[in-house]
Amino acid sequence: MAMVPSLLCIPTYLTILRTLAAVTTHRHKSTRFRPSVCNFHRKYNTRAIASDSTSSVAAVTSTVSTQRYSEYGRLLPCPAESFQPRIEHLVVREEGTILDFITKALDLPPLYVADLIHFGAVFYALVCPKPPSTATPEEMKLYHEVTDPSVLKMRPSIKGKTIREAQNTFRITHVDQFVEAGTYVRVHVRPKRFPRCYEIDWRSRIISVTESYVLLNKPAGTSVGGTTDNIEETCVNFATRALELTTPLMTTHQIDNCTEGCVVLARTKDYCSVFHRKIREKQVKKLYLALAAAYVPCGVMTHYMRPLRMAPKVVSKDVVKGWNMCQLEVLECRKVPWPNDLVEKTYGIEDVRWPNKEFAYECKINLLTGRTHQIRAQLAACGAPIVGDSMYMPAAMAELANPGVNPFGEYKMQFESEAHREQAAEEWAAKHGKEPGVAIGLQACQISWDDGDHVYEAGPPWWAQ
Repeated sequence: MAMVPSLLCIPTYLTILRTLAAVTTHRHKSTRFRPSVCNFHRKYNTRAIASDSTSSVAAVTSTVSTQRYSEYGRLLPCPAESFQPRIEHLVVREEGTILDFITKALDLPPLYVADLIHFGAVFYALVCPKPPSTATPEEMKLYHEVTDPSVLKMRPSIKGKTIREAQNTFRITHVDQFVEAGTYVRVHVRPKRFPRCYEIDWRSRIISVTESYVLLNKPAGTSVGGTTDNIEETCVNFATRALELTTPLMTTHQIDNCTEGCVVLARTKDYCSVFHRKIREKQVKKLYLALAAAYVPCGVMTHYMRPLRMAPKVVSKDVVKGWNMCQLEVLECRKVPWPNDLVEKTYGIEDVRWPNKEFAYECKINLLTGRTHQIRAQLAACGAPIVGDSMYMPAAMAELANPGVNPFGEYKMQFESEAHREQAAEEWAAKHGKEPGVAIGLQACQISWDDGDHVYEAGPPWWAQ
């Protein structure tokens, strides 16, 4: 591996990079992993020096820089086009500020790097993470070089820490933050964007304002508190600005980006802790409206969810050791017209080619446990996926066409071992689609706590307007 004066580039680390990226990208996304751009161009220029004149090299460098600077301007205003995620993994070789390091390492404009740091898209760890068992000999050699005990003992910042502690990642918060030699840096060069934030009349989405909290009717296609690589384009920030508050609002709970409805935002740290306690003690009740593609019988529905952070979530109708129980109660289910093409286009609903689009079924659901994607995964497992849910509807359609394809469904598979079960779970997850771009037929329609002393409703869902 070629080495440049200011850094070592970690070119693939394929499995570990996927793991690191999994927090912000689901298995269906095509995250681009490649050697550092800086390293590539420097090798290119080195070859040019050996055969061409200095002026030729300067011309190549100028052209490359111009192309790259035009590709990466500023993060704001939000671009109309979407970009594939790009994540770079680097190790610092010469100490300095993080802004200078990334600017030189990745040949990015300083203002763009400053924007990335402002968005929370840059992370560091004192020590490079350990490569997986599938790493190449070259990658293992690189890892051992930068984590050699003789090297680490010379770094005062690691004194008193275990290797595992030093490998914990933290967000870079200032452009002038100092990074020492040996520091691992992860840069989300193309963070996930939320253009819907700039289309919303946020003041009109405020349901209630009290001294302790704000109740927001969250729009679909937005994030409550942000993603790993974007803590700027959030409901918290835009609601704070809409209300002209001097103290930023705080997240107390989450709902999916593609879900609309009631969200409680705390105005103080004390109330944030109070509301978290209410949730833990099950004092908070949440009702949802789900627009399902098929009829759902009323009553309590129980599944067991595979304990994996990445989506899609795999659920089983039978108990699986180590999997988390999911429960919801369907209170009502009524037939309604399927939204027409104009309505679906207006609200950004994706057409997933469900075979029967004459009627849909509006279900009122009492969420008994609060797992990520719980309602979406459970309804899809019952053959009634949510309208517009491009992640779970394809799997439900596959099971309708071939009832035995779901190893955790009605025609469950007999597993020979835990490894066999995990393999089946991976294969079933692969039959799911991508995360919806904007909205699905799901609304957090009501939230209440303290035995009904506080009750708030979101109003009509998008399909009823």
